[in-house]
Amino acid sequence: MNVRSIDEAVGVPLASVGLPVASPPLVVDLDGTLVKTDLLLESILALIRKQPLCVFQLPVWLLRGKAAFKQEVARRVELDIRSLPWRRELLDDLERQHAQGRSLVLATGSDMRLARQVADHLGIFDLVFASDGVVNLCGAAKRDHLVRKFGDRGFDYAADGGGFARHDVAVWASARRAIIVNSEFKVQSRPGAWERLNALRPTHWLKNLLVFVPVFAAHRFHEIASLEKSLLAFVAFGCCASSGYLLNDLLDLEADRHHPKKRLRPFAAGNLPLSYALVMIPALLVLGCLLGGLVSTPLLGILLVYFAMSAAYSLHLKKIPILDVLFLAGLYTVRIMAGSAAVSLWLSPWLTAFSIFLFFSLALVKRYAELVITRLADGEAMKARPYEASDGELLAAMGTASGYLAVLVLALYAASDKAPLLYSRSQLLWFLCPLLLYWISHVWLTAHRGKMHHDPLIFAITDKTSRVLSLLMLAVAMAAL
Repeated sequence: MNVRSIDEAVGVPLASVGLPVASPPLVVDLDGTLVKTDLLLESILALIRKQPLCVFQLPVWLLRGKAAFKQEVARRVELDIRSLPWRRELLDDLERQHAQGRSLVLATGSDMRLARQVADHLGIFDLVFASDGVVNLCGAAKRDHLVRKFGDRGFDYAADGGGFARHDVAVWASARRAIIVNSEFKVQSRPGAWERLNALRPTHWLKNLLVFVPVFAAHRFHEIASLEKSLLAFVAFGCCASSGYLLNDLLDLEADRHHPKKRLRPFAAGNLPLSYALVMIPALLVLGCLLGGLVSTPLLGILLVYFAMSAAYSLHLKKIPILDVLFLAGLYTVRIMAGSAAVSLWLSPWLTAFSIFLFFSLALVKRYAELVITRLADGEAMKARPYEASDGELLAAMGTASGYLAVLVLALYAASDKAPLLYSRSQLLWFLCPLLLYWISHVWLTAHRGKMHHDPLIFAITDKTSRVLSLLMLAVAMAAL
């Protein structure tokens, strides 16, 4: 069998490996070859996003066989074929060969409905072979079908050399020439460790620093045991949060591919297989719950509540205006609750009220920033999540008002009889108010100018002005002790 190794095929266009422009026909696989993803998994995720309860029907359909399973899923969803992560270098070469008269055939294990949509979109294939609800056109079944149509060694076959290759070995054995198409036209054909780690959004773990807030607010930062428990809670929350981020990315593939920034995320861009997320979601959730259970039972409960809220948000609540930002604010506040549960502290009503107003403002600025950035890319007719361009002014009004209410709560606390119990110079807490006013106004002004490209809390850590203000507020709080 004339099969080129992956290393040999890396970066080599089909024309340069000696393929004839005329016959025999060139048969091309779909999943992992024409597109850098698995259309069956994409369809299942689209179905779950559209009808979450259908997840209970999936095993029933699978009992009828893989071909029937694919057909049941495909007829219930409509994928945006145009936004799929195509292998552009391969498509360019196929279009060239099609223009020069070579017969091109699409042969895939995906359902015929999806295969036809792909073929109609590309307009370069003369024939389409796919699973039809009875025959699952993979492996030996695909080989037998192609041999009956073109004869043994009567076709060339191009397919991916990565995770999908196990289905194509039998086809390559009967092909005149086998072409292995790499996932990237470069030396490294598989995603590296950094790409896999980046999918977990490690930078967003910075938001989990909120679990330390109760310890510091209660002035127990000198207790080693409390810090150790808070650190474990931080790691546990990081695992559960990453699990939720992966789930969100899977359910948000189509929307991310239409976003000017999020389209570069590993799964939306096709740089990581969807199966990686399907393995890591339960693994990280279990690890996070185990670590949380080691700290305290209440923390374990809060972790489960957080993941349930995150899943509900990803599945449906993100589509509901205002409720989506309330849930985002709640996900921030739950982190502070987790910090309290980790060290057995009762959450202060002052801290709770302050958190609700502040995080509601930050959740709104996140949505507002998305509106501004998307409007700059797509014009006034654009939409971002459940919001339209005309909603921007209202979101800004609500967000700034909520942020200033957080400042009001802080001022009322400084004037209350509770502050002197923890701060010997509680009158200095008043200086926090103008600093916080400045920061909230700075965040909203940055978003208004279309320069808010990150989550607001990540922005606060990376932005120079925010870091200076944070240090000043920390210095005031320490001076007030």
